[in-house]
Amino acid sequence: MLTRLDRRRSQLRVFVTGGSGFVGTAIVQQLLRAGHSVLALARSEASASQLRSAGAQVQAGDLADLDGLRRGALEADAVIHAAFQLDLADWTKGGELDRRAIEAIGTAIAGSERLLVVSSGAFGIDTTGLGIQESTEENGPRTGHPRVTETAAAEASARGAKVAVIRLGVVHGDGDRHFLPALIAVARAKGLSAYVGDGAQRWPVVHVRDAAEAYRLTLERGVPGARYHAIAEGGIPVRDIATVIARRLGVPVVAQSPEEAAAHFGPLALFVGTDRLTSSSRTREQLGWNPHHPGLLEDLETGSYFRRPA
Repeated sequence: MLTRLDRRRSQLRVFVTGGSGFVGTAIVQQLLRAGHSVLALARSEASASQLRSAGAQVQAGDLADLDGLRRGALEADAVIHAAFQLDLADWTKGGELDRRAIEAIGTAIAGSERLLVVSSGAFGIDTTGLGIQESTEENGPRTGHPRVTETAAAEASARGAKVAVIRLGVVHGDGDRHFLPALIAVARAKGLSAYVGDGAQRWPVVHVRDAAEAYRLTLERGVPGARYHAIAEGGIPVRDIATVIARRLGVPVVAQSPEEAAAHFGPLALFVGTDRLTSSSRTREQLGWNPHHPGLLEDLETGSYFRRPA
């Protein structure tokens, strides 16, 4: 298998989970454009067709197919685990599926030079005692967070697998079907765009294509055991996001108490009220990553978020 220096100058065969998802689609495109080949996991024929059209090879299966995950990992030079079964009302189910998938892949590649890149989130960083400081790549995961990706990654590493972690903030761009569309849908349904308190909570964000480049650079230049932050903008105030949504929908922007926000946002309330200023300085320095796609507020103003289907 390939060493780190070999990875920097060689074409890789990469096994990708979640390759037909929002972030995964951009990762697959990024890898193929860079000359790597992709074997992508697909749980439906629609996903398989999309991946084949992009130029990837397809392996049928899903995250519950642990033998398939092991097989795909062993057929590749490296693995990107980008799939996660997201249920905002029940993170535990997705977290357990994620843990078992990482364990299966990690066991398969243990003792080899294959690098496993797993996807985590900036909202799960442990900021205990940080005050107003930025969280960095050095900060570990928050104890008790239901997304157990980083715990599973550390366990796989302890068993001999080479694992790196990429933390994402709020990912935005064309094709987004997740967090920001959910906020917009709430504002549209309830006739107002809300934030909690003074709205000064800050969210780390990244354009999906910049995130995809960070994954590729991690494969080519990353160090096992490292955490990388695919964060282009370290702290966009929630109030600014709510204001753009209000203007684009033609509804008022309203400050709410935490109690009001809990009723207004439902499962999204935990994130809306969270302040998570996050640095990516070390990632940029170590990987040579330079995000350059539109920022979040520009994307909300000029991108596809408010275009209704024809």
